[in-house]
Amino acid sequence: MKLLECSRDDLLSPLQTVSGIVERRHTLPILSNVLLERNDDTLTLLATDLEIQICSRSQVAFPVSPTTVTTSARKLQDILRALPADAKVSIETSGNRLQLKSGRSRFTLQTLPAEDFPRLSASADAAAEVSLPQKTLRSLLLLVQYAMAQQDIRYYLNGLLLSLDGTELRVVATDGHRLAFAKTDLEDRHPRHEVVLPRKAVLELCKLLEESDEPIRIAVLGNQVRFNFGTVELFTKIVDGKFPDYARVIPTGHKNLITVERVSLLQALQRTAILSNDKFRGVRWVLTENSLRVSCTNTEQEEAQEEMEPEYAGMAIDIGFNVNYLLDVLNALSGTHVRCAFGDASSSVLMTDPALENFKYVIMPMRI
Repeated sequence: MKLLECSRDDLLSPLQTVSGIVERRHTLPILSNVLLERNDDTLTLLATDLEIQICSRSQVAFPVSPTTVTTSARKLQDILRALPADAKVSIETSGNRLQLKSGRSRFTLQTLPAEDFPRLSASADAAAEVSLPQKTLRSLLLLVQYAMAQQDIRYYLNGLLLSLDGTELRVVATDGHRLAFAKTDLEDRHPRHEVVLPRKAVLELCKLLEESDEPIRIAVLGNQVRFNFGTVELFTKIVDGKFPDYARVIPTGHKNLITVERVSLLQALQRTAILSNDKFRGVRWVLTENSLRVSCTNTEQEEAQEEMEPEYAGMAIDIGFNVNYLLDVLNALSGTHVRCAFGDASSSVLMTDPALENFKYVIMPMRI
């Protein structure tokens, strides 16, 4: 039975959209597959790992009766990538086989029963719904996602807090050593809802969202969240657990302030980090009047040092950081300057962008 006939890109584009969550090796073989569903002139591609589900739809003008099949996502994608950009492809199914034809090329892939393919569906009616431009949510996620933990036993830290509160949407990520916070204003007022999105779902959204004014609709559905944008629908289960009270972590009374050119500080840190300890990645900041000295040392007694001259009239401070935590935030920001607010050598530091009122970054010091 013929499933579709279309250009290579009409199939490859939605396939690339959904295949990012497909695991190459899985205890359930069908989870390595993508579901292709043809209904009238709509082709639906769907992939899941049982925690996240991504669905992409495209219009394919080729009349066939409704057909559904699953086949290897990776192999199908590799075949389509290897074909010429202007290639025409056709797909037919027969028994437990799928045949893809393009010009003189023929590929036969194994299929698994479509009725065995697991699907996530809404677990409840929407408790909250919000719509905002794709570029706004994308910007928020990129400002904080790097601060998510990786494989922490406190599993709720391996994700991102999405908080609806009145007319604000907030996103927060922390790994216990640093915290990133960003927010945006919404047009309508919403009841308070907080959910923790898993790390994998956040990274997929960062890849799929476009720098566009087109809307993304977010719906909180019991223990799931649904994102609809363009031709894509992404379902994700939420992470159980109590996210830390981020408002208590953000310092408010630090009076020792410096404002530094962001790119100059980033480049100085990149240079000094070359000679940092590979294991601890420590960098030392020594603040004195109108001076910031940045230095790194390693176990071979090698040393790198950079000096900058920001305006500073506060107390002398000698403080250490994980240099990666500083590089992450400086790379995520795009403003010309960054402001740092210090308490003392044992207090957390608040980093902000003077041109970006909706962002805060807190970093804990480390002993060097």
